[in-house]
Amino acid sequence: MKETPLDIVVLGLSLSSSWGNGHATTFRALLRSLAARGHRILFLERDVPWYAAHRDMPAPDFCRLEFYPDLQALQDQWSEAVENADAVIVGSYVPQGVAVGEWAQRTARGITAFYDIDTPVTLAKLRQGDTEYLSPELIPGYDLYLSFTGGPTLELLMQRYGSPAARPLYCSVDAEAYQPQEVPKRWDLSYLGTYSPDRQPVLERLLLEPARQAPDLRFVVAGPQYPAEIVWPDNVERLDHVPPSEHPAFYSASRYTLNVTRADMVAAGYSPSVRLFEAAACGAPVISDIWNGIETVLRPGEEIVLAEDAEDVLSVLRAPGAECRERMAQAARRRILAEHTAGHRAAELEAHLQEAMRRKAPAPGSSWAKPFPAVTEMQRELP
Repeated sequence: MKETPLDIVVLGLSLSSSWGNGHATTFRALLRSLAARGHRILFLERDVPWYAAHRDMPAPDFCRLEFYPDLQALQDQWSEAVENADAVIVGSYVPQGVAVGEWAQRTARGITAFYDIDTPVTLAKLRQGDTEYLSPELIPGYDLYLSFTGGPTLELLMQRYGSPAARPLYCSVDAEAYQPQEVPKRWDLSYLGTYSPDRQPVLERLLLEPARQAPDLRFVVAGPQYPAEIVWPDNVERLDHVPPSEHPAFYSASRYTLNVTRADMVAAGYSPSVRLFEAAACGAPVISDIWNGIETVLRPGEEIVLAEDAEDVLSVLRAPGAECRERMAQAARRRILAEHTAGHRAAELEAHLQEAMRRKAPAPGSSWAKPFPAVTEMQRELP
C-alpha cells in the first residue's frame, strides 16, 4: 500500500463498454492494477448511445465510474474533482477532446496527462489538420504525454510538438483474466478486431486469401462493424462481437491467432496491440504482420511468427506436429507475463506520474504541495 495514495481522474473514451473499441479493456486492466496499488480513481465517460447499448461493465469494483451527457454537464458537475485531483488523465478519442483537454488544463491544480492509445493515428490526424480530440497547441500544456507508441515517436512528440515529457505506456494484459483454457480447437486461424479500412487489406492477405487457398482449414473473424458487402469464404466463420469475458476461450480454441496492425502504427513502429498481449497470455500462438520494434516485444521465430503473405501463413498452418507450436506459445506467454501485465504498466504509470509531480512541485509551504513516496519505492519489484 502507498504511503500517500493518489487521487486520479481519468476522462476516457469508454470503460463501461468494450463494443467496437480496444480502449475499454486497456483501461480496465490498468486501472484495476492502479487501484490494487492503493490509488483512488474516478473515471468520467461521455454517455453515448452506441456504448450505452452494449455495456458489459456498467459498475466496476476497482474505481468510481460516472457518465456525463455533454461538455457543459462535465464542467458543471466535475470541476471540483478535477481541480483537487493529484493527476488528471485525458484519453485519446474522447468526444470534444480538445475542449475537454483545455478545461482540464485550466482547472486542474495537480498534473495533467494525455494517454494516447492511438498515437500514430493521432499524429497522422495532426499532420492533416484534423483536431478531432487533440490539437498541437494542447500538447505542451499536458505535463505528461503517455504514448501507446514507443521508439522514435517519443522524441518527435517532444521536439516537434513541445511535450515536456513523452513516455511510453504500452497496452497490457490482465494476467488473472487472460489465461489458457482447456477447450477443443475450433479454428486453425482466428482474428479478433473491429473493422478498420486500413487493416482490411492485411486481413485479406493474411487470413481471407489463405482461407480461399485452403478450404479444408477453418478460420474465424470476430468483431463488429464489418461492411455487409464483404464476401467471406465458406470456411471463414463470422462472430459479430466476443465480450472480454469470452476472449480466453476464443483464443484457446485457436491453433493460431492473427495480429493485424493499423497502417499508421506499422509506419511508426513500436506499437503493440492489446490483442497481441491478450492472445499470448492465453497461450495462443500468434502470427503477425511485420513492423519495426516488434522484436522488442516478442522474438520472431521463437515467441511469434511474422508473415508477409498467404504463403507464409499457410506454411505455418500446414506444418506437421504441435510440439513447435506449443513451445512458441509457452515462450510468448512467459515473456508477456514477465514484462507486459497490467501490474507492470501500473508501476510504470505510477513512476511517470511521480516524475511529473516532482517537475511541477511548488515551492515548500505551498498549500497545493502533497508529500509523495520516492520513485524508487514506486518502482519496487512487482509481487
